[in-house]
Amino acid sequence: MDTQLFIPCFVDQLFPETAFNMVRVLQKAGCKVHYNKNQTCCGQPAFNAGFWEDSKEVCSKFIKDFSGTEYIIAPSASCVGFVRNYYNKLFENSSMHNEMKDLQKRLFEFSEFLVKVLQVEDLGATLNGIATYHDSCAGLRECRIKEEPRRLLKNVRGLELREMNESETCCGFGGTFAVKFDGISAAMAEQKVDNATATGAQYIISTDLSCLMHIDGYIRHKGLPLKALHLADVLAG
Repeated sequence: MDTQLFIPCFVDQLFPETAFNMVRVLQKAGCKVHYNKNQTCCGQPAFNAGFWEDSKEVCSKFIKDFSGTEYIIAPSASCVGFVRNYYNKLFENSSMHNEMKDLQKRLFEFSEFLVKVLQVEDLGATLNGIATYHDSCAGLRECRIKEEPRRLLKNVRGLELREMNESETCCGFGGTFAVKFDGISAAMAEQKVDNATATGAQYIISTDLSCLMHIDGYIRHKGLPLKALHLADVLAG
């Protein structure tokens, strides 16, 4: 199956290994992965900051960059959720309306693509230890992803998955929220990490590196024996 790869800005700049791991997993699952080097941002940062016209320019480029018929896969529910739920506000009844609708149908978050489209749940991965899963706001509420990553993790050899309290509660990142309300953001990260460590987990896993970056910052600051991992990094192991 031919697929196109969408790598969000912060993944490209800060976590490129996760992108490479996603490619490895997709290839292992039988996909031929294509990468358009001209791709840039999905437009979410400008949109969320209120600069809708600037965002629309970036979003228009995104639609053109991912034209075609292939499925588009991304390691970020945040970006996928933005395209699915907010492009309508920019392109409804515009000349790009039909292209936008087609793009939305072909765009998938990594775990939902594996489970719902490829119907693959066992990638032959191994990770010895105990893990807990964090439901990102975008994954849970914008992409409706809940069971898909858990099904994949339950098939990882050597891994015991334990549910933490309030797994669906926000970690406190929220993009510019973490900058504007740093005290509240840090307290939310503390609550999330406390709930994770209470399970005895060695790993906290999610589908969104934005959440994991925020959580990992708190873990490192406190010197805690907990490691934040993206699902793709686990499945490539």
